[in-house]
Amino acid sequence: MSTRSSVRALRRGFFAGLPFIVVIGPFGLLFGVLADQAGLDIVQTLSMTTLVIAGASQFTALALMQDHAPTLIVIAAALAVNLRLALYSASIAPHIGAAPLRMRALAAFVLVDQTFAISVQEFERRPTMTLEEKLGYFFGTALAICVPWVVLSGVGMLVGRSIPPEYALDFAVPLTFIAMIAPQLRSLPHIVAAFTSVVIALLLAWMPWSTGVLVAALAAMAAGAETERRLALHRSRADAGGLGA
Repeated sequence: MSTRSSVRALRRGFFAGLPFIVVIGPFGLLFGVLADQAGLDIVQTLSMTTLVIAGASQFTALALMQDHAPTLIVIAAALAVNLRLALYSASIAPHIGAAPLRMRALAAFVLVDQTFAISVQEFERRPTMTLEEKLGYFFGTALAICVPWVVLSGVGMLVGRSIPPEYALDFAVPLTFIAMIAPQLRSLPHIVAAFTSVVIALLLAWMPWSTGVLVAALAAMAAGAETERRLALHRSRADAGGLGA
């Protein structure tokens, strides 16, 4: 990470991540506001934000805590929402998996939707990037995204009560996920998984403590995996048919 090229890559990653502040800012402020309404103090809010760094699961856990859901339900729901990070890890491993353990651990800590999406797109556009450059770019995006997320969560906690109700911040939640997910829906399994999750989550919205999200997440992964399996089977049969001809 000391070479000039990796520093340039870090700078590129930082500036690539800056536009996401437009949605991360209100997102972080909103979390701070809701944390205050849920009865958390500033230390608890900043601790949760810093240690978790996963907005979707934080909002899910906070909502369930406000509903007085059992602790196991809170943990299970947060883990279910974060299952996508395991898929992100598998996708980004071919790019930075050869890094030293301490670098991989730090990368795993700041691996979120935005850092993954921005970095993978850059790695695919620049297949000749070295490992140091990829690490520099990835951590550059993390600086632009994770640090403001933590800071603004604290700001939201402190000033949340003074924000007028008409200046609603909750628009940032769907907006940020649309901005991140839409460019990634480039294959049929991705589209099937997304569609399945939306439909089932809506159908099961009546379930207590938002447990329908757990079912929707599992169903979406199963649907995406099954679609991928069928496509692979179809391709293998087509290749076999071509060889037979």
